[in-house]
Amino acid sequence: MAKLIVGCGYLGKRVLQLWQTAGEKVYATTRSTERAAEWSRNGVVPLVADITQPIAADVPSDIDTVLFAVGFDAKAGHSIHEVYVDGLARVIDWLPASIRRFIYISSTGVYGSFAGEWIDEESPCEPLREGGKACLAAEQRLAASKFAAQSVALRLAGIYGPDRIPRAKDLLAGQMIDAAPGGYLNLIHVMDAARIVLLAEQRPTSSRLLVADGHPVIRGEYYAELARLLQAPPPNFVQSPGESAVAKRGSADKRVNNSRLMKELAPQFQFPDYRAGLADAVEHWKQSDAANL
Repeated sequence: MAKLIVGCGYLGKRVLQLWQTAGEKVYATTRSTERAAEWSRNGVVPLVADITQPIAADVPSDIDTVLFAVGFDAKAGHSIHEVYVDGLARVIDWLPASIRRFIYISSTGVYGSFAGEWIDEESPCEPLREGGKACLAAEQRLAASKFAAQSVALRLAGIYGPDRIPRAKDLLAGQMIDAAPGGYLNLIHVMDAARIVLLAEQRPTSSRLLVADGHPVIRGEYYAELARLLQAPPPNFVQSPGESAVAKRGSADKRVNNSRLMKELAPQFQFPDYRAGLADAVEHWKQSDAANL
């Protein structure tokens, strides 16, 4: 049987690579005919579809697993609710009930601020930002669908890794960080997240799982380590963070308990904390930067 990835972006393409390495047949949706042609050359079966519109493509009969990992592109002209919630609803309606496993990539943004307290899957969801609200609404839509019994919502912490090191350029430029240095960051390296998707496809789980490395880090410590690795000036933080998206994200102070993830899927983290993950990401960045000189 085959796999389908809806949203083959930063995380989705890593899952695709792991599935291909395992010898799986993989379908992936794209809005671009050019990208579809590129994927075909790389062994992916493309399905040209736009989830913000009615899906006209035929559903392949051999799909048994679906990964919905759609990101939000503000430049595309659609609201985040239209993409995350309405787009998911179209995919659900399009697919047959015979799908064995449906994996939805959600976010710890479904929670609000907990003043640095620990949270788990049973903590109340009171999202502060539109992204978190849309993720929660999408989770609820999936839980009320024909795939409820065979679905899992993976609530990912901040995802990072090669080509995604938030605020690296700001640190190198000596710019101030618009967030409080004392709040907690919860993180997961993209490759560990991708492997967890494969585990969630293979094993039974609860309907929702928090996905984090289990080692929350104080924001100031994280950026100090990143600055050290980049050989950048020490980080400076805005004393009174404003209303920017970065500041709002930084206000959601909490610590993610990943006990259920460890109990149900027992992942072996390649990057067990931010130090290991940042070292890998920065090394990749240095190699890429040198290659482009």
